[in-house]
Amino acid sequence: MSQSLTSFADLLRAAERSAVHLEMRDAYGVESEIEGFAAWREGHRLSPDDRASWWRPWLDLVQEVTSKGVVMRRARIVSEPVSDYIRFEHSGTFTNVAAGEQIRWLPRRHASDLALPGNDFWLFDGRLVQFNIFDGAGRWVHTDQIEERAVAQLCASAFEAVWERAVPHEKYSV
Repeated sequence: MSQSLTSFADLLRAAERSAVHLEMRDAYGVESEIEGFAAWREGHRLSPDDRASWWRPWLDLVQEVTSKGVVMRRARIVSEPVSDYIRFEHSGTFTNVAAGEQIRWLPRRHASDLALPGNDFWLFDGRLVQFNIFDGAGRWVHTDQIEERAVAQLCASAFEAVWERAVPHEKYSV
């Protein structure tokens, strides 16, 4: 089962100022990435010069939202040495950046003293939190949406602490 892009797209389009995303897993089993991950493992790499081969609806949405002034930031906490999945993710991150998303990477050893929520999340305009719940194999199970001030503040604080320490995508190598 996967999350409906339409419902998520509506949330993202409704953002007025910001949408931040914290990822804390070293591997995801997201159905839509299985084929691309397998191809990457066999040596296929996306070429920044061949935009038509990698541009997809998600990137249209990112570009749409960022072009109206919403700041989209994503921070990824990763174990080092990184997993094959993180190498795959890193190799394709230039596509997100090209669409307008800002992305940083934080080695897990630099996050040890940070208070972090138990699950990955999106935070929209500092008020609505969407936790993404995954099973042990990294498959998406469901989302929890919470609009409680204390939860939003916890997530905002956690994200900013990670962002402050994290390395910009263009400077982080795997």
